[in-house]
Amino acid sequence: FYLHSREKHTEAKAFLVLASLFFYAWWNVLYLPIMIASIVFNFFVGKRLVNKREKWLLIFGLIGNISLLGYFKYADFFIENFNLFSGTDIPLLHLVLPLAISFFTFQQIAYLVDSYKGFTKEYSKLDYLIFVTFFPQLIAGPIVHHKEMMPQFAQKENWFIQHENITKGLFIFSLGLFKKVVIADTFALWATQGFDASASLNFFEAWTTSLSYTFQLYYDFSGYTDMAIGLALLFNIKLPINFNSPYKALNIQDFWQRWHITLSRFLKEYIYIPLGGNRRGTTSTYSNLLITFILGGIWHGAGWTFLFWGILHGLAMVIHRLWQRVNITLPTLLSWFITFNFINFAWVFFRAKSFEDAIKVIEGMLGFNGLGIDFSNKFMIGFFAIMIAITLLSPNSTKLKNTFKETKITAIVIGLVFGISVLFLTRASEFLYFNF
Repeated sequence: FYLHSREKHTEAKAFLVLASLFFYAWWNVLYLPIMIASIVFNFFVGKRLVNKREKWLLIFGLIGNISLLGYFKYADFFIENFNLFSGTDIPLLHLVLPLAISFFTFQQIAYLVDSYKGFTKEYSKLDYLIFVTFFPQLIAGPIVHHKEMMPQFAQKENWFIQHENITKGLFIFSLGLFKKVVIADTFALWATQGFDASASLNFFEAWTTSLSYTFQLYYDFSGYTDMAIGLALLFNIKLPINFNSPYKALNIQDFWQRWHITLSRFLKEYIYIPLGGNRRGTTSTYSNLLITFILGGIWHGAGWTFLFWGILHGLAMVIHRLWQRVNITLPTLLSWFITFNFINFAWVFFRAKSFEDAIKVIEGMLGFNGLGIDFSNKFMIGFFAIMIAITLLSPNSTKLKNTFKETKITAIVIGLVFGISVLFLTRASEFLYFNF
């Protein structure tokens, strides 16, 4: 749809923009004007910043973006807690969160900051529209940078069909769809049962619940990312890597260099470094880490559990820095074990709808409600064992894509993986990061 003709290059980009807007509006057309208004606002502010780097204009742009995000995402949270502490009874707004508002807002905040720093140039309205609305990554990322995307749409070699990109795109898309509807949605059944349906959990049930969500979230979000990367490749556009085997991490810093990489990059470049990074002494570095991860937790959702999750990871980063000063190296297996179990523990608060739900799971994990060891569900145990082995031992989808070769065998694999995935589409399914 996008390729073929130099003469029709502009028309092709316009078609892709319209298709992306239609894709977004399919969820709820009433929220399409909100995204368009955000794009128009940021385009004109960014255009002015490119020509005149005025700090007040940057602040104005940031306030506009944060206000939009804050109103839809956090208004009810603030009203609810204000009522709680003040004894008032202000009615909640019950706003429905516009799809992808966090992602397209962050993407445009980065663009405004870079425009103020002189890192961008003046783009046409159409180029800016396609940068923000490009449908494969619009809904849940990766959070792309203008310098990663804009040159690719301008490269003439990308205007024509490239069969290698099509086959790789189909391969990675099929793999992502399989990860989502077969693996993630299977883990979702057990995670939902433990978190939402069970009043209490024994040791076996609690660990099954927490690990199910740990793997559900990874395969859900990385599956969507693979599908986005695959779809983009069909248009000869290469999206940045967003996951690099995060559960193989040997420390918490290593984890954040592997998990949701584009968000980690955003937090580092546009929050941690502007706060001072590690340039102002040890105490300042630790406080900057805490602030960055607290804001990262709040970005994921309007709730005290998300805030606490951010605090946990911020403290873990501080402890990791302190441990590095001691200069003691742990055995690799022990480093992995500690890191993975901390991540699994923290995800409990990320998933729980309340602290009560989180404590219910934690109590079970600590054995307060008995062991309840049960090996009767052989399917669940076998599924867990296979998925843990694949997660920890097999190459990730990025490596598979980079080593992909067009053969009859790979064609059969693509067809088989895609066919199995389609059979599982009859189950109820939800992309977790659509909620953020």
